[in-house]
Amino acid sequence: MGQFDGKTAVVTGGSAGIGLATAKRLAAEGAHVFITGRRESELKAAVDTIGTATAVPGDISNPADLDRLYDAVRARGTGLDAVFANAGAAGFATLAETAEEHVDRIIDANLRGTLFTVQKALPLLNEGASVIINSSVRADDGVEGFGTYAASKAALRSYTRTWANELKARNIRVNAVSPGTIDTPALSGMVLAEELEAVRAEFTAKVPVGRMGTAEEVAAAVAFLASDQSSFVLGANLYVDGGENQL
Repeated sequence: MGQFDGKTAVVTGGSAGIGLATAKRLAAEGAHVFITGRRESELKAAVDTIGTATAVPGDISNPADLDRLYDAVRARGTGLDAVFANAGAAGFATLAETAEEHVDRIIDANLRGTLFTVQKALPLLNEGASVIINSSVRADDGVEGFGTYAASKAALRSYTRTWANELKARNIRVNAVSPGTIDTPALSGMVLAEELEAVRAEFTAKVPVGRMGTAEEVAAAVAFLASDQSSFVLGANLYVDGGENQL
């Protein structure tokens, strides 16, 4: 038997990277997983690899899309036992380069989108449910050009503490996971192809264990926070960063 047998979970941004790895991990341990994302073809392909999953295409920055996601969950009739608010946006821009479009895109996804992902899940959350917020070590380390992204992730860390306080009376735990330098397709979408290897090397050089992390390693941490094994963990921020923010 898996530790999530009979459980229902939502993973936003579940078609690739950390989201997909987490959806696979939860499903492998018995959960029925609802995944959402903006690219319908990638979502369908993800369902084929996950197994016990339902894809609901949508953008978390669009409240109507979130309503469709939770309508699908509601129709299943089992409530929700875990939410991994993973979807987000990233991009490099220094203070001098930052444009309104850059701020709007990142804040709409990372802050506003995550807020309403969790808020709209509230009526469906079962007693003892777990909410996990995807933050980032970048919230702490002041990497040049990552200011707006880092600020949005720092705000999510603050939300995690507040929501943990607000929901503890329902025995709902809210925690955050902060991935470090993880080998996912996201980085290649933020830099020019000719700069990718140099950027990867720069980030990797800062990791004490000497390598990038994997999406599966983050998924293992999320599964722990979603499970009863973390029953005494509340409002925490679990770093999965190879010691990057610790040493």
